[in-house]
Amino acid sequence: MQVLTGKEVADGVHSQLAASCTEFVKKYGYAPTLAVILVGNDPASESYVAGKKKACLELGYGHKDYHLPAETSQEALVSLVDSLNADPMVHGILVQMPLPSHLDGDAVIQAISVEKDVDGFHPQSVGNLLIGHPGFVSCTPQGVMEMLDYYQIETAGKHVVILGRSNIVGKPMASLLIQKGRDATVTVCHSRTANLSLITRQADILIAAIGKPLFVTSDMVKEGCVVIDVGINRVQDPSRKRGYRLVGDVDYEQVAPLCKAITPVPGGVGVMTIAMLMKNTMQAALQLASKDFQ
Repeated sequence: MQVLTGKEVADGVHSQLAASCTEFVKKYGYAPTLAVILVGNDPASESYVAGKKKACLELGYGHKDYHLPAETSQEALVSLVDSLNADPMVHGILVQMPLPSHLDGDAVIQAISVEKDVDGFHPQSVGNLLIGHPGFVSCTPQGVMEMLDYYQIETAGKHVVILGRSNIVGKPMASLLIQKGRDATVTVCHSRTANLSLITRQADILIAAIGKPLFVTSDMVKEGCVVIDVGINRVQDPSRKRGYRLVGDVDYEQVAPLCKAITPVPGGVGVMTIAMLMKNTMQAALQLASKDFQ
């Protein structure tokens, strides 16, 4: 059984991007810059934002941090997005989800310029992915594909079962896997899927992205499959200093012995998400800079 660690893959991506950043600064006189907007004080969101800032600093990127109070209005949030769209020194814009319940997340995402949509959530970005046109791809599915490539896990002709149909992971993951050159046969399962275990046991590659801790058990996988665990869940654990531990959607202890390969949590897909965000930010900066120089 092979453990597919994300750090090894992410380190390679980061070293390439650090070199690209040095070249970019040399050529244009400024660094690729990511603006991150956080509304409210959700601890998990604060942790994710800190991870993105750390990655920017390590690579030599610029970083703009906007931490807004939970009661921020829709108008004020969209106005900030508009100002960042117009700022030539900002190349990527990310609004950390989830937003407080009074805010319309979809409208905020649509307000982001598609040229700076480094999260790949804008409807135009999603449409480009669906029809196979170039554009920004949601970071987690992109990170999964990068891992599959790195570990030389073939998708062509394979049956891939995806647990979860979210706009962030499940749907874009399916779109990537059915592209020409990837050529997987994909089944997307969700909360209304009947006979779930019957379907998951047919998977050559099982991708779990449902946000339910330890949901996938040994009776749900076939021997010799590849399991990609996208879930990152906090479960209470009084023995830990923080009072919780991180687990995936897959019961690793149960499932790992049956697998040909599996990603751990933590240490698997999570670090790839930030690596792909950095990659998208570099791509955005290069595209915007070349436009300015035309």
